[in-house]
Amino acid sequence: MTASTLPTLDPVVPTLDPVHGAEWAPWKMPWWRPAPSDRLTFAWMILIHVGAVVGLVLTPIPGWRVFLAAAALHFLGGLGTTVCYHRGITHKSVRLHPAVRNVLTFFAMLNGSGEPLSWAAHHRLHHAKSDTPEDISSPRVGGFWWSHLRWLWQAGAPPIRKYCRDIDTPAYRFWTRLQTPVSLLGLCIGLPFGLAAFFWLGPIRLVFALHAQCFVNSVCHMRPGAGPDEETAQNVRWLSLMHFFQGENWHRNHHDRPGSARLGGTRGQLDVGWYTILLLERLGLATEVRRPTIERSLDAAA
Repeated sequence: MTASTLPTLDPVVPTLDPVHGAEWAPWKMPWWRPAPSDRLTFAWMILIHVGAVVGLVLTPIPGWRVFLAAAALHFLGGLGTTVCYHRGITHKSVRLHPAVRNVLTFFAMLNGSGEPLSWAAHHRLHHAKSDTPEDISSPRVGGFWWSHLRWLWQAGAPPIRKYCRDIDTPAYRFWTRLQTPVSLLGLCIGLPFGLAAFFWLGPIRLVFALHAQCFVNSVCHMRPGAGPDEETAQNVRWLSLMHFFQGENWHRNHHDRPGSARLGGTRGQLDVGWYTILLLERLGLATEVRRPTIERSLDAAA
């Protein structure tokens, strides 16, 4: 498909599968123009960021109960993303019991990660086309802000048919239908418990979780000194704080061995997601755990 034949519903931004990103270069578009399929995503981004700012002004000190509740939701949502979405569904480095998979999917969606089919499609595309113009979230191509946020509302529909035929089943499409109500629940879950709970369990938590995940796309692919033909993935030690030590910050390790269920390469690279998988395996709730064949340090933290 050439640029002259791009189907468009918008005079500026085409509706197109992200694998054709090299042809229509959406990172050159104005940041405020979403792709037609991503207008709701753009509205959501504005909503939660405005809500977070308002919340920090009105309720800067939420109280320890509210703070701990927000932290607990963030932790459970992070486990949903790293254990279920990333290691289980996308890379199949662990097979989770359906009950565990569905519970973790719910918490991942409650934390703003979206439904599993689109998450897996974008991540598989990322590995297939890493550091190229077709890697739709690459900072090498679009710069920091493109890789960190803008691609979420300007990249177009996720390439599910190309990269996720194996999981494009009713069990996963069920969660696609629930994305809007679960997202709204995540936004308003604290509302019955007062103003501070609304803001801290809702938009403030969602913005924090969003940027924690987005740093993996941006900062974790900005390795200093990487040449034009070299991989950009790097481990970023400070990011473990935002991820509650769940392992997603060890991104160079992951690119070196994407099939492994373990992201931390050494004992010093804490990976709570890996320990969670080992616990689930012991309980009989996780099987087919793919372990790294070589234990070695890949610690190139920023």
